[in-house]
Amino acid sequence: MRLAFTLEYDGTDFSGFQLQKNAITIQEHLEKAIKEITATDIKINYSGRTDAGVHAISQVFDFETEIQRDDNSWIRGINSNLPKSIAVKNIFHVPTDFNSRFSALERRYAYVIYNSTNKPLFFDKFSHWITNEIDLDEMQIQLEMFLGEHNFTSFRSSSCNSKNPIKKVSFVDMKTIDNFIIVTIAANAFLQNMVRIMVGTLIDIAKQENKLSIMDILKKEDRVYAGKTLPASGLFFLGPSYNENLNIESLEHNLFDRLKI
Repeated sequence: MRLAFTLEYDGTDFSGFQLQKNAITIQEHLEKAIKEITATDIKINYSGRTDAGVHAISQVFDFETEIQRDDNSWIRGINSNLPKSIAVKNIFHVPTDFNSRFSALERRYAYVIYNSTNKPLFFDKFSHWITNEIDLDEMQIQLEMFLGEHNFTSFRSSSCNSKNPIKKVSFVDMKTIDNFIIVTIAANAFLQNMVRIMVGTLIDIAKQENKLSIMDILKKEDRVYAGKTLPASGLFFLGPSYNENLNIESLEHNLFDRLKI
């Protein structure tokens, strides 16, 4: 049988999700926790490779096993062997050909900005602090230019090894409450650092530090025209979406509600 799980984590102290040599990652902790309760070396699939310092509200991972445990026992057992900053939330019984990564239809990220002259003392690990005045109306206009299928070469890191820079953005949103600004973006897939560069460019335009529009920068297909790569601390992976026939509730739509800001 194949089981899938949703997972949340504070990525601050980890070198990303994917297993690495000489670095502590989320995958390493998960596979060790699973081994503790199965006495088996199990390699997991996962829906998105989050970078060092990036958080997740609803990462999805799956694996195949013949071990029989009730659902609550799986969740409690794995969680009891994880650090407090990582937690399994839900379990789903999925078809044997399900793959967290390749079965995903789209993925969604949210970036949290704290816009104030005062430091976000209790949210410092989970937001990017900006003291400058931001033109929110202009930021919204520019954000909507990302919708559709584009070549995102201007919005990828120099070390990105993806062979196809063309991605389709299906949803964008910007919400504000008090000093917080949350930018949400959904696409079929993302390039390395893509969201952090997209939001960094939006901020530069909103601060009038970049005179080009998002559409202009997309057409340039050159990283030099886009803005800074924002820190990982403000980025949250909200999760993937799957075919509704799978009955997997794996996507958090509203970060405001989830974090109860």
